[in-house]
Amino acid sequence: MLETLTPTIASGLFDYAWLLIAIPALMAALLLIIGRATNRFGHWLATCAPIASFVLALILFVDLLGADPSARAVELTVYTWASAGAWQIDVGLLIDPLSILFVLLITGVGAIIHIYSLGYMATDPNRRRFFAYLNLFIAAMLILVLADSYVVLFIGWEGVGLASYLLISFWQSRPSAAAAGKKAFLYNRVGDLGLLMAIFTLLAFFGSTKFAVVEPLAGELSPAWATFLGFMLLLAACGKSAQVPLQGWLLDAMEGPTPVSALIHAATMVTAGVYLVVRSGAFFEQSTAASLAVAIVGTVTLLVGAWIGCAQDDIKKVLAGSTMSQIGYMMLAAGIGPIGWAFAIFHLLTHGFFKANMFLGAGSVMHAMSDDTDMRHFGALRRAMPITFVTFGIGYLAIIGFPFLSGFYSKDHIIEAAFESNTALGVLALIGAGVTAFYMTRLIIMTFFGSKRWAKGVHPHEAPVAMWIPLVVLALGSLIGGVALNGWIGGWLSGVGADSPGHASWLPQFNWLTWVTLLVVALGVLLGWWLYVKRPVSAKTPVPLPIGTAIGRQLTGDAVVSTVVSRPGLALGRGVALLDQRVIDPLTDAIGHVSTALGSGLRRLENGNVRTYGVTMAIGVVLMGLALILVWLV
Repeated sequence: MLETLTPTIASGLFDYAWLLIAIPALMAALLLIIGRATNRFGHWLATCAPIASFVLALILFVDLLGADPSARAVELTVYTWASAGAWQIDVGLLIDPLSILFVLLITGVGAIIHIYSLGYMATDPNRRRFFAYLNLFIAAMLILVLADSYVVLFIGWEGVGLASYLLISFWQSRPSAAAAGKKAFLYNRVGDLGLLMAIFTLLAFFGSTKFAVVEPLAGELSPAWATFLGFMLLLAACGKSAQVPLQGWLLDAMEGPTPVSALIHAATMVTAGVYLVVRSGAFFEQSTAASLAVAIVGTVTLLVGAWIGCAQDDIKKVLAGSTMSQIGYMMLAAGIGPIGWAFAIFHLLTHGFFKANMFLGAGSVMHAMSDDTDMRHFGALRRAMPITFVTFGIGYLAIIGFPFLSGFYSKDHIIEAAFESNTALGVLALIGAGVTAFYMTRLIIMTFFGSKRWAKGVHPHEAPVAMWIPLVVLALGSLIGGVALNGWIGGWLSGVGADSPGHASWLPQFNWLTWVTLLVVALGVLLGWWLYVKRPVSAKTPVPLPIGTAIGRQLTGDAVVSTVVSRPGLALGRGVALLDQRVIDPLTDAIGHVSTALGSGLRRLENGNVRTYGVTMAIGVVLMGLALILVWLV
């Protein structure tokens, strides 16, 4: 079992860690149950909830920071949920270096997104309900990362799925939004099957799903069962983190309000799969096949997401494809092994800053362009929206890996680790960096540079204060997040199994691979500049690569699902319907007709005539006698 830490700064404060979850959960219940009575102030209460949780998380983090590295883990049992025979399932929380980083990210970025939503959703008639769903989402995500067992984690896992469905389909009067919510919900159910199978396997072998119990016993699993468990956990991660082949829901999720896109695609839901893989690292270490599968899925996804980013003209869908790609980098790092776990979490944290920054920046652009999301209708917005342009530009430089910004540190570590693990994976990750530079350059040029292409009657303007202050905060995180976390995070996570590479390996070496990476990124930027600055862009400019649109849209997964699942399912349904019409219905009708005819015949015997009854009885007696004689003879 993990040791219980005696807090060094705020004695006994860890006993109240459950408030991290309770505050946003109770606020969501308050807004949903009381309803219209909170219409005027409910959004302010909802915004205070993640701020309060962030403050508490920060205090707990400082307390852990001052503790001995070998004892930075606190278990808190809330209550016993179920007890049957040898099985006892407790609802408990685990506060350790890994979970507290996620809590800080979820509540910190979540609070910023709440503040942004005050301006973005100011005129929406259902604003109270929207903020209630945001709080519900935050609470579910906190359950997921603070759980001390896979069973409790599954509760948060399902809560995140429900809240994401409610948020993606928030504008349910739009058929596309309603369909997108259902699509996300169904895709995630496929991943849920993997997590359930993993839980059943752990219960069958160890009688428990608590991390502190099962992780030390991981070596007792046979290679076959360790591989099975790893693949089931990977399936769960693919569903929640939109990794190939379960990526089809992500682009449609852009139908939700922009703050939802930032919350889901930057700091919370899509990172849950990475958290699951890193938290389950003890099991992936027992199976080379499962670890390699994680790395391969991540590599394929980072390339697929990058191509999707090249094939879209919708600014939010480009960023969604980018999210797929960046999560792919994290999964690649997680598949490398303990040395890559710290790099995966490092990139996850920096990605939370610059991707939330760009999603909220996209919302600012939409706010200024009458909710238009087509980049072909933008252009020259840098002058009309200087704050959005500067903050978005910082996020752009961070994601492409501009030297000394956050992405330069976190993503380049992953590329170097991939080369050390497998040259082919390293080359593909390097190619992905170049494609990322291209499509992000395409995005920023089509949006903020070139000629004005917006329609008459559109008057671009800077976002209100409630919307641009969060952009500034996130831009600062994109600037200094890499420098602040680089090197430190490896030692911090060493207590949860991540190998802490030497301090020198965390520093920018500017070795040959660093220069090659920067060269590839520069080529991607130059290609984007040449295609979209040297060549004029109009409102009908197609994707530069002739096959870009055709292939890029197929890679969203819809065509694959349609071919493998939908069409065979429809064909099976038609076959069953035909069988029902041609065989089952006639057979049922025939049985009914026979029963009716038999009943009509028997009814004639019931005519009220005593002589008929007497004859019937006599015949019955004779038949019974004959039967007895035959039995006696045999």
